[in-house]
Amino acid sequence: MRTVEVTPSGALMRWIDIPGDPARPRVYLHGLGAAAAPYYAAAVARPELAGVRSLLVDLLGFGTSDRPTDFGYTLEEHADALAALLAAADVRGADVIGHSMGGAVAVLLADRHPELVARLVLVDPSLDPGTPERGRPGGAGLASYTEQEYLAGGWREFRELITPHWWSTMRLAGPEALHRSAVHLVRGTTPTARARLAALDVPRLLLRPAADGPHPGEQALLDAGVTVLPVPDCGHNIMLDNPDAFAAALARFLAG
Repeated sequence: MRTVEVTPSGALMRWIDIPGDPARPRVYLHGLGAAAAPYYAAAVARPELAGVRSLLVDLLGFGTSDRPTDFGYTLEEHADALAALLAAADVRGADVIGHSMGGAVAVLLADRHPELVARLVLVDPSLDPGTPERGRPGGAGLASYTEQEYLAGGWREFRELITPHWWSTMRLAGPEALHRSAVHLVRGTTPTARARLAALDVPRLLLRPAADGPHPGEQALLDAGVTVLPVPDCGHNIMLDNPDAFAAALARFLAG
């Protein structure tokens, strides 16, 4: 595991750096309340994806990275902290793979630091603002609490809404980091992550669960040159639910 300071106060981000061909490194980003290794390690080890330098990054506040309370955890701040990590790791022109919230962070990284990103793969990404709603299990439910409410015990209520699998990584996140990230994810950015994605000029692949039907705004993304691929036999966590199809789709796109 490797470590680098990414904030003026000295907060550390950590990542697993899997050795391989460094010419086009791959950067894997997890979603809200997750961590990189539990979600990606099995897929990255598959023969069709092996042999390339791969960075499994825990975003600030999540997984093994530090959980500073003086950090805002906006999508822009996540992207800039990630950019600092990649610069320290001597990574430029990477293939960036982002799941859920990590997809939004990947889009902002490509928009704000274009020299760092060669291609984007978004795995059922969060691209649009939403509406906070108490009692929902995702970011909208988290964002329905004030930070004070969440820290005072709202986290216990939320824990009962989600699967034990998600909680197994969510419990590693700093509570302020988790809540603030959810609030900013639901609030979105200006322009939105969707608009930024459509405007990018790098090759882009969006993977979505086939059972969900077309991704919101899918035709506009197709018109903007984004490749959209439905993946069978999976839910939101595509790389965990159908790792064979995930690895095959990723390998085909990155070989192009």
